Parts: sequence; C-alpha cells; structure tokens
Amino acid sequence: MPGRLRRNRRRAEMLKIRTDAALDHFEETVPRQRNNGDEKRYRDKRANFFKCLPQNQLGEVARSAYADFLRALHSGDPADFDAIPLSNIAERGLVNPQAAYAFDLLSRDSHATVMTPAPRFDGAEIVAEMGEVYWQALTRDIAFADYTWDDDIAAAADDLDGFSAIQAPTEGGRITPNTLFRAGLPGDLSGPYLSQFLWHDVPYGASNIEQRYKVPVAGQDFMLEHDEWLAIQRGVLPKTSITFDQTPRYIHNGRALGEYVHKDAVFQAYLNAALIIQAFGPDAQDPDMPYPSATQDGFATFGAAHLFDMVTQAARLGLEAAWFHKWLVHRRLRAEVFAGRLEHQRGGRKDYGIDPEILTSEAADRMMSRFGSLLLPQSYPEGSPAHPSYPAGHSTVGGACATVLKAFVNEAFTIPGPVQATADGLDLTPWTGADLSLGHEIDKLAGNISIGRCIAGVHYRSDGRGMALGQAMAIGMLQDYSRTYNEDFDGFTLTSFEGARIRIVDGNIESA
Repeated sequence: MPGRLRRNRRRAEMLKIRTDAALDHFEETVPRQRNNGDEKRYRDKRANFFKCLPQNQLGEVARSAYADFLRALHSGDPADFDAIPLSNIAERGLVNPQAAYAFDLLSRDSHATVMTPAPRFDGAEIVAEMGEVYWQALTRDIAFADYTWDDDIAAAADDLDGFSAIQAPTEGGRITPNTLFRAGLPGDLSGPYLSQFLWHDVPYGASNIEQRYKVPVAGQDFMLEHDEWLAIQRGVLPKTSITFDQTPRYIHNGRALGEYVHKDAVFQAYLNAALIIQAFGPDAQDPDMPYPSATQDGFATFGAAHLFDMVTQAARLGLEAAWFHKWLVHRRLRAEVFAGRLEHQRGGRKDYGIDPEILTSEAADRMMSRFGSLLLPQSYPEGSPAHPSYPAGHSTVGGACATVLKAFVNEAFTIPGPVQATADGLDLTPWTGADLSLGHEIDKLAGNISIGRCIAGVHYRSDGRGMALGQAMAIGMLQDYSRTYNEDFDGFTLTSFEGARIRIVDGNIESA
C-alpha cells in the first residue's frame, strides 16, 4: 500500500476508535442524581459540609455564606468560586471544588456515574457508623496481631453488633474480632488484617524498599476541646503537630495505618502492589494476556510499563468522579462535625434530632470516661481535608486502581512468602494460615486503605462506597483501551467487588 494511503487509513482508524468510544459513553443513560435530602431538610445546614466558611459558636454556617457557596457550585463559574466567603480567621482554603466540572478523554464522564445517597443525618445507620469510628479511635494503638484476644477489641465487636443498623461484615451473623474494621470485600476476611502489599518489600528499580515507616507515638489524639474543634472547622491551621517514634516500623496497628493514608500519594499503595506483582514472575500475570509468547514479550502494551501507567491513570479518573459527587451532589458533613453536633446535643446546647441509640452505647460511655466528651479524637491535628466526606477519595481511588490491577493479573495466584507484622511492628513473621490469593489481597488492599481513613477519624464506613464508583471509572477506561491494541487479545478479565466475573473486550462488558 502506498505510504500516503497507509497514513490516511491509519488516521481514519484512529478517528473511528476515538469516535466509537465517545459515542458509546455518550449513549449511556445519564442517571438522575439524588442525595439524602438533608440539605433541604435543615435550614441550619447541620448535615452538610462547610469547613472553612464563617460559623457560629456551635459550628453552624452563616446562611449567606452557604448561599454563596452553593451559587458557585451550581454555576461552575470560576469567578463565583473565587468569591466564596471564607471565615475571617481561615488559614486554609477549599480543596479543588472546580475539579467537579472537569472533563476527561478517557472512560465515562464523571457526571454520568451514580451513587446511593449517603445515610441520613437523623437515621440509625449514621449513629452506628459513629459508634464504629469512636471504637476505631479508642483502639488505634492495639496491634492487629492482637485483635483475636484483646478485651477491648472483643468489647468493640459486641457493642457494634448491638446497633440496629450497623453495616459491617459478620461471621455467623455476628460482628467478631476477626471481622471488626474489615471492609467486607471478597476474601477480605481471609488471612491477616492487612494486605500483603502493605508489608512485602517493594522492588524499585535498582533498589528495594522495605515497608517500614515513621509512625506516631501512641496515645496522641487531637481536636479534643471545643475551642480547638471550632477553630479547625473555621479553617484555622492546627497549633500542634504529631510526635513520631524515632524507630521506623511496619504498619502494625490503626494509628500506623492512619498515618500511612495521611501522607501517601493517592496511587502509592497500588503502584507498590504493581511493582511487587511484577517481581512474582509470569505465573502472577493473567494467562489470557498476549505475552509472553514464543517470539515476543510485552512492554508498552501488556507489559510492566502498560500496567504502571494504567494503575496511575485510574487514580485520577477515580478522583474526578469522587469530586463530582462530593461537591455537586452530596456535600456530606465529616465525622468530626457529626461528633460535634452529638456532643452539643448531649450537653443540652441544641437538640439536633440525632438518633439517641448512640448515647446508650458502650462506645459513647467509653468516650465520656476517657475524654470527657463525644468529640471525635482525630489522628491528624488538622482533622479532615477541606472537602466533603461522601464518597471518600481514598476509597474511590482504591476501587479504580484495584480494578486495573485485577485486570492484569492471575487472581487465583497464591501469594508467595506471606507474612504479618509483629505486635510492635519491628519485624515480619511468616503467615502460616490458609493460602492467600492475589485477587483477594488486591481487594483487601483497597479495603485497608479505605478503612484506614475511618480509623484516622476523617471518614465513615459508608464513604467507602466510593470503591464501586472507582471500579466503574476503571472499567470505563478499560473499555476504551480494549479497542486500541494490535495484538490478538481476548479482553481484560477480572472479578468485580460484587463477585461477578467480567470480560472487557472491544469496548464491551461481558460475563466471563
């Protein structure tokens, strides 16, 4: 074929691939977005996010400021965002609300995704979630290795099991020390609490990274006094900082996990996992991938470079979807603010109509005994980031990145040399229980990262529904890329978080 004809044919093929992908996403049904109705239900906006905006002594937003905030969110005009009035003492700004309006050239449009509304402010589910985050704060310094015998862990499981609307994994219909604070994904209840990918050494070019980290000294909690709590809600930077243990340790308890997800690059754990998986060798790769063959290996396509690129791209797609739902749909208040409302109700300052079930729980009783209030002890001096709670960005990124990882690997592959951290985090010891599969440990990694943000005090369990949102964005990206390869390729196959086995080929999603 003459060179010019070949070039023109290539250009036509490129246009068709891009146009077909865009049209398929364009033709997807755009769902009607629904939130839980709390923003309309309460004139004082008690159930919504407005950190850094002007607030009264109860941490309630100035209504005119909230109206200006909504005006910017509804218009999308950059000038309106610049005009949002912050508290006159704010030293922080809102985190990237205009990202909610971003377009992308990959995957489905973030505005075409949908989420179940967050639990209502006056419902039984949100107080069950608060019971859980209270227990996570109370038990941050208990080693994961000690969960099976620790009395406080047993008390947490028993107390949470008594909440009428608790949404948490169970064994035999009950929350137990083995299910406590786990995400409940497929395989999540097998093996140690943490995924192997948070403990194994990370092969990094010519070096090897041992996953020991700086961890906070035990017993540090922040935002325990009302004045400190209120100042942080108004956007003041914290006056205190974390004190760190001088001995690096493996992640071994909730406090260490909470700090890991405090400073991580959002795709860090999943890029590490990809590097570890590559070192496992070809048996860990999806056997349906085109390479290695008798004559070729993969690299830019179906090789290490391909995987590393896609797992990091997925993170940003997940964040775009999360930011759309956070800012333009749900605007859910953070757990630290709900705890403030609860403390004000308990102290008689204002009845917010919070379900009283939480007040008769052992979680609340222990909070009062240890701290003298129901303010939520924070792992981070600054408390939550200055963006809404639902969904969690970390969980949405986890859903997206884990989906890409599963699309490239043999999920049934058995993890070699499984380990667990000692109770003090100084060493790793062999895991001698049942075999751990690659697919399940990838899911567990996403669950650990999501729940780690709850343990730190900045999210609720239901914010982890972002994992399904991230999965949807990653599947959309895999659909787009599945159209583009020259190789004889039968498609990406993976197991969804819901347990379905799917295949993505030529832009379509099929049962595998």
